[in-house]
Amino acid sequence: MSALICGSFAFDTIMVYSGQFKNEILPDQVHMLNVSFLVPDMRREFGGCAGNIAYSLALLGGDGQAMGTVGKDFDDYADWMDQHGISRDYIKRIDDAYTAQAYITTDMDDNQITAFHPGAMNHAHEQAVPTDAGITLGIVSPDGKDGMVSHAQQFADAGIDFIFDPGQGLPMFNGAELKTIIDQATYLTVNDYEAKLVCDRTGLSEADIAAKLDALVVTKGAKGSVIYADGKTYEIPTGNPSALSDPTGCGDAFRAGLIYGLQQGYDWEITGRIASLMGTIKIERPGTQNHRFTMDEFKTRFAKEFGRELG
Repeated sequence: MSALICGSFAFDTIMVYSGQFKNEILPDQVHMLNVSFLVPDMRREFGGCAGNIAYSLALLGGDGQAMGTVGKDFDDYADWMDQHGISRDYIKRIDDAYTAQAYITTDMDDNQITAFHPGAMNHAHEQAVPTDAGITLGIVSPDGKDGMVSHAQQFADAGIDFIFDPGQGLPMFNGAELKTIIDQATYLTVNDYEAKLVCDRTGLSEADIAAKLDALVVTKGAKGSVIYADGKTYEIPTGNPSALSDPTGCGDAFRAGLIYGLQQGYDWEITGRIASLMGTIKIERPGTQNHRFTMDEFKTRFAKEFGRELG
């Protein structure tokens, strides 16, 4: 089962301010804000939902192809993908645009100020889901809105099962648009806040939504996740992280675990725990593509965390 991972690629520039924003921003002067922060710590990470999911799926040994639009500055990211065995066959370079960029400044209270430039991501709709490449599973993750809509329609028209993962792109969709894609999708994965937003915009309950899908997956952070499938509710526990380093990208790692479990034909109890452990491993490391493991290490930890073997 080969998976096509549709979504964004981005560079994340993360800067750490060694103070607190609240001490530098005067509440009664926000209408004329002009502040500067000295940020001695900075790192640049490879990110974007498609890139993150493809990276974690490759660690698991899953069969995945990432599809997205990138800019003229993508060379370093391309080298990184090549080093980690991630295919670039369905990545399109837009020569007059930059790859999507996020500039994130974090203070000592974990508050963040972020500026995001979508760049080449806005050209996502210029790519089409290939119907002659042996793709049997897809995921539509956050990307340019037109791209997300067209790729969902293309998966549906081709009869390819796919996961709808709206994530931070969810605010772009109204209720009617969400209903259309949910009707097209096979699976929907959201966090608990996003689940409430989907319900609010569509007027559907979680039970209504689950009835339209093979599975509705709702993540709840440290409280684990819930999978509604086959008329049943599967409560999935979290793992036990050795450190809480950085939650950024945990959702993408989780989704890679879902894809891998579906590819291997595991039941939802096992698939959910694979996804959960992927999120646990990711949170232990800063950045979205800096976690590492071998499959033997993953299986050993899976048995330790959940008291059952991963065959």
